[in-house]
Amino acid sequence: MAIDYTERIPNNVELASNRTLQRALEHWQPAFLNWWRELGPTDFQSSDVYLRTAISVDPKGWANYGYVAMPEYRWGIFLAEPEADRRVGFGDEFGKPAWQQVPGEHRSTLRRLIVTQGDTEPASVEQQRLLGHTAPSLYDLRNLFQVNVEEGRHLWAMVYLLHAYFGRDGREEAEALLSRHSGDADNPRILTTFNEPISEWLSFFMFTFFTDRDGKFQLKSLAESSFDPLARTCKFMLTEEAHHMFVGDTGIARVVRRTLEVMQASGSDDPDTVRAAGAIDLPTIQRYLNFWFSSSLDLFGADASSNAASYFANGIKGRPDEKRFADHLALGSFDLEIPDGDDRTRTETIPLRNAMNEVVRNAYVDDCMIGLKHWNRILEAAGHGYRFTLPSTRFRRGIGSWAGIPTSPDGERISREAYEAQLPSWLPSAEDRAFVTSLMVPVTEPGKMASWIAPPDKGIKDRPVDYEYVRLA
Repeated sequence: MAIDYTERIPNNVELASNRTLQRALEHWQPAFLNWWRELGPTDFQSSDVYLRTAISVDPKGWANYGYVAMPEYRWGIFLAEPEADRRVGFGDEFGKPAWQQVPGEHRSTLRRLIVTQGDTEPASVEQQRLLGHTAPSLYDLRNLFQVNVEEGRHLWAMVYLLHAYFGRDGREEAEALLSRHSGDADNPRILTTFNEPISEWLSFFMFTFFTDRDGKFQLKSLAESSFDPLARTCKFMLTEEAHHMFVGDTGIARVVRRTLEVMQASGSDDPDTVRAAGAIDLPTIQRYLNFWFSSSLDLFGADASSNAASYFANGIKGRPDEKRFADHLALGSFDLEIPDGDDRTRTETIPLRNAMNEVVRNAYVDDCMIGLKHWNRILEAAGHGYRFTLPSTRFRRGIGSWAGIPTSPDGERISREAYEAQLPSWLPSAEDRAFVTSLMVPVTEPGKMASWIAPPDKGIKDRPVDYEYVRLA
């Protein structure tokens, strides 16, 4: 399905055939552009950036590369190709025709899910708006901007659904998506993680690896929805989301490689020695990992959830890759290990449908381990004995059975006093953050890298690493 770029709003949904909807979205468009100029990447609006732009939803060749100034990027509405005679794939309505319109009884639930997903997209752009000033290379600066413009397009995808299927309520929600702001004391973003500051690039790489990976699993769950326009929207968004996780995975790997180079040159793995050479020591990387992984876990919701059961039963939100499961009704049970008393745990068996958040969270953890193994293979190849670990899913939880339960990163219950005493050693300290921030010196010469990160293995779209990926004005 080709995308029509002759329209003021590029799309592949035949927007021109619905003049009322087209006018409503064209009315929203200036507000979006004003938001982008005010809260998008600061001071780079006139720079030409080597960006990827979707030209079709064909997975074999959907992107075009070229220089564009970000305010001129062609944001629009792109849905994956329709599946002929698509059927509800799970829950109580299994096998019935998928919905092309919103069922009245599910209207408020679907709207809330779309708004929550939509709210994360501009939030991350706002969180990252100052990072361009400290980019470690033009290659990384370009990747930041690619992530940003695609998050902007994902916002467009959700706004289209709100305008097209939810009437006045949807239009009001679309306007509210531009009125909330990340970290705003009076009107913050909906989810806590999207109000965390991202003031340096190690946090950016962790965010794109861990938090955007949560986004992947949320989108995969919504891509199973019986509401077909939502499913098709999310399927295409996943194509772009893969790049964001690539940026995080390879970014962290490059930080690790540079740290190993410094350790080899100095003959020491002492953190102070590594820091003195302008690199980030391995224990500090682990503490950042602990913070962003544990922050992302709560985004999946409570481990036992009646809402999750209702979403599944009603065909609103499924499991990622639902077709791989043998039982699409999910009428079985699930064993949860939960706290019991002061220092014990016990197993509680709950209906599988009520455990859907935990099912998806477990799949997320397994997916995170792939990246962890990648970074640990780099350490192993260098002959170093250090290994990164994922904290337990019980650690630092704010939602669910383990919320507020003092637990160590290895999942052991400990006293409140011991937890409070050791938490500063498990998470980035003020000193850690100050040190990492001190390294954030911009590098703008093509092919050059900051002292704390290794160059990438290759450039973008067959371009060399020393290509001028951003033409700074």
